[in-house]
Amino acid sequence: MKTNRFVSTMEKHSNKVLLFPYVALFSLFILIPVSVAIGLSFTYFNTVQAPRFIGLTNYINLLTNDETFMQYVLPKTISFSIMAGFGGYFLSFFMAWSIAQLPKLPRTILAIIIYSPSLTGGVMLTNVWAVFFNGDKSGYLNAFLLWLNIIDAPIMWLQSENTLMPVMIIVTLWSSMGVGFLAILSGILNGNQELYEAAYIDGVKNRFQEIIYVTIPSARPQMLFGAIMSLVGTINAGSIGTALSGRNPTPNNAGQLIVSHIDDYGFIRYEMGYAAALSVLLLIGMRLIAIGSEKLFGDKE
Repeated sequence: MKTNRFVSTMEKHSNKVLLFPYVALFSLFILIPVSVAIGLSFTYFNTVQAPRFIGLTNYINLLTNDETFMQYVLPKTISFSIMAGFGGYFLSFFMAWSIAQLPKLPRTILAIIIYSPSLTGGVMLTNVWAVFFNGDKSGYLNAFLLWLNIIDAPIMWLQSENTLMPVMIIVTLWSSMGVGFLAILSGILNGNQELYEAAYIDGVKNRFQEIIYVTIPSARPQMLFGAIMSLVGTINAGSIGTALSGRNPTPNNAGQLIVSHIDDYGFIRYEMGYAAALSVLLLIGMRLIAIGSEKLFGDKE
């Protein structure tokens, strides 16, 4: 009995030792920064003077006095998330499913080609697209359209409120086939082929029903991972408008998303308390989307 208790005690201590690095890193990079941001959201902090507690003033101003946030930032963030986030996610699934139907060699080549843009650094990616959408005659798109006589004068793609958001969505979608795309492709390829045979015996008649009743349920873990990665990628691309236009705020707030708004107040105006309140709001939104993804693709048991 004493030996069993000693072994059990040693196992408990060893488990704690193994968990310590994870707990330490999680606390250092997640728990502490989030706690500090929540605390600062209730203060006025200009990075020079000590934070001064002001209660819910930042949140009240956010919802009642910040016209830019309510009129531009919030609706544009929602529309960008739907088009680039959900659109990129469904595009990742469609591309993964399409590639999975090919033989191994062309499937591997196409997967590498589609995945490679996500490896490009943000600065390099922005520079490439900035040249393509340059607003003078030297811009590739303008030069091509002028050559075809489709337009009479160059279009300021990155400075116009009518074109900046579509360009942001195009750039984000082009680089959205990252790890989530590979995970979904892996889930589809590793699905049990016997399930497909059984499904057709049970009444599945076409590829669409096959996707709904077999492919998606059998790849639920990979679909959930892809959804989370799409969410993270969309948030990381939140400052793409300022990077492309070279301005913050963006021209006429055409591409002003919540991440750009946080950068504006935090690193340009040095209103860190207000920027922290915006960050908390963004964190809540991300958590709600993550919960929705877990409900949709998580384990039902």
